Amino acid sequence: MARRLNLAAPLLALLALLAPLVCASAWAQSAQSVQVPSLDAPRGTALVLPGHWFVAAGPTLAPAPALVLMHGCGGPFDGRGQVAARYTELAARLSAMGIHALVTDSFTPRGEKELCTQRVGSRRVTQLQRRRDALGALKWLAAQPGVDPKRLGLLGWSNGGSTVLSALNRRHPEVASAPVQPSLAVAFYPGCETELARGFEPTAPLLMLLAELDDWTPASPCKALSHAAQASPASAAVQWESYQGAYHGFDGTAPVRLRLDVPNGANPGQGVHVGAEPAARAAAALRLAQFLQDTWSLKR
Repeated sequence: MARRLNLAAPLLALLALLAPLVCASAWAQSAQSVQVPSLDAPRGTALVLPGHWFVAAGPTLAPAPALVLMHGCGGPFDGRGQVAARYTELAARLSAMGIHALVTDSFTPRGEKELCTQRVGSRRVTQLQRRRDALGALKWLAAQPGVDPKRLGLLGWSNGGSTVLSALNRRHPEVASAPVQPSLAVAFYPGCETELARGFEPTAPLLMLLAELDDWTPASPCKALSHAAQASPASAAVQWESYQGAYHGFDGTAPVRLRLDVPNGANPGQGVHVGAEPAARAAAALRLAQFLQDTWSLKR
């Protein structure tokens, strides 16, 4: 299913969904620091990723689903060194739905803080490494008490969204043979060109949340990726929503700005636009909740 959304409608019906965000700061303090082995083993020993484990609130009598949250090119932390609000806010919403969340850090153990200002093709943390991080995180989740190993998912933003696509693509032999597979995946404004060129056969249902005005990771290759995937009988279902008037990072809270320090994007050398679009932010939160509820048969 594919839709290009006009966001002129009132937002009042969506505000209730965003209510858990008011406690996101306090919720961030409840995260457990954990160590998550990656499948990346550069010298024969698995690289260990720092992780932040948010256990779902409420009754825990039955195993609950869990999501790996894959950060973007800016890393998982804010300027104060704390897990950024984008991740803690979503973790709070997921908790209210009865879903555990794991935020992993692909950069610190590799000596990097960010990739946004590094040119694609010369970045010092690769998609291969991040794909192995995602697969390792799924394996870690499956071994945790209170987690339903049949309801594991991947969710990522931008570079992390591209990682989700890579970790979902059966065309990669290590994905096809992975002992733990996700049962769903979500990608916010991913870069889709690499997996489109490779050929995309997702192993689990995928939702992509895109921005029509995105000049960093444009929406059009992702729409083409969805179309190409549906041509393969081996592919799981791919859905996308594309939000009118929205730029890259539309689900944040900072105003739109031009980042001239980013050398990549649709117009290399001219910078990229990044920033919030409140209507798209609210609509995407609602669409994400719907996708999780429908795919995992969660109580509403």
